[in-house]
Amino acid sequence: MSPSQYSPDPAPPWLVERLNLAGGWVPFSTYMDWALHDPQYGAYGSGRLQVGPRGDFATSPSLGSDFAELLLPQVLQWLDQHPQDQPLALVETGPGEGQLALQLSTGIARSRPDLCSRLELVLVEPNPGMAERQQVLLAASPLRCRWSSFEQLATDPVCGVMLAHEVLDALPVARISWDGSTWSLEGVALRTDGGLELEARQPLPAALGMLLEHLDLQQRAAQWPPGSSTELHPGLEPWLLQAARSLHSGHLLVVDYAHEAWRYYAPQRSQGTLMAYREQQASGNPLQDPGHWDLTAHLCLESLEAAATAAGWQHLGQRRQGEALLALGLAQRLHALQAESTTELSELLARREALLRLVDPHTLGDFRWIAFRRPVVAGPLPPSLFLEDPPLL
Repeated sequence: MSPSQYSPDPAPPWLVERLNLAGGWVPFSTYMDWALHDPQYGAYGSGRLQVGPRGDFATSPSLGSDFAELLLPQVLQWLDQHPQDQPLALVETGPGEGQLALQLSTGIARSRPDLCSRLELVLVEPNPGMAERQQVLLAASPLRCRWSSFEQLATDPVCGVMLAHEVLDALPVARISWDGSTWSLEGVALRTDGGLELEARQPLPAALGMLLEHLDLQQRAAQWPPGSSTELHPGLEPWLLQAARSLHSGHLLVVDYAHEAWRYYAPQRSQGTLMAYREQQASGNPLQDPGHWDLTAHLCLESLEAAATAAGWQHLGQRRQGEALLALGLAQRLHALQAESTTELSELLARREALLRLVDPHTLGDFRWIAFRRPVVAGPLPPSLFLEDPPLL
């Protein structure tokens, strides 16, 4: 049994109680939801995880304001496609520490003060522990702020731009296991010694069987060794449907790690993409110290696009983050740093390093930016800046 399938440490009492009530085994998606989003014990729900270079993991906005300043022209272009007298909203789902929301709202107030009277900042944060920290930071926002749920927004949908930056990779995934001929549903079981293990116990439910068929995984798995595991993403369509009901018209930008199906379900990735993060360390074991690690799985582009179409979104296209940021002016920003004479050298070097991290194909530069809009319209669409061909360096 590999380390990723077993944790010898005793499970915490709260998890033991829940597993016993469930008969000693739950689907992995249930475990992942508990470990991340339980309001008392979950890593996000409790607010235990810290985002940033000195926290558990770093995100693009946590490296400084350059990411938001580069994204800002695209956000403004999309906002400007709405009538000039229409109330607008910039909606961020899963806002983390609130850094991106604050940076964008500050940039909008500085560059487009004409928008401030009709633009509000809406934060969709289901985890109370994270929302508390966001409220402290965003007290300094120049835009009107409110926190809302998708259910509340659905009663009075907004128009504007919705951002999902490193959000969908934290949706609970279904883990499935291949025995050489069939797929089974993998779950988390309580061992007699009090530890946890991943164990395949059930045949796939019909809904997962449909996803399996859509991705042609039965045929793909013929090349996989028995004992292989991977993920399916049944939570995408419900999330995208909630998002669509919340946005009357406008754009959705998803920024996350994602692979095409042929890469995601390739034989060399026969243990899936599931990873755990804590204190800047990565681990392939999702069972250690539940509620104290971030759990994440990459997205499958075909699964995301199919779920978005079913939920009423129109797919506009996608780029890797490095390409998107080059199209939005990152090369010019790097060049301008060389002429900067009023800033300390150490600060300039730190900004340069952060900018290069944003486009490094081995790290943040490999994120995908995937754009959608609603309602679906026929005919030519207005351009999106980051989808244009990026300039050559």
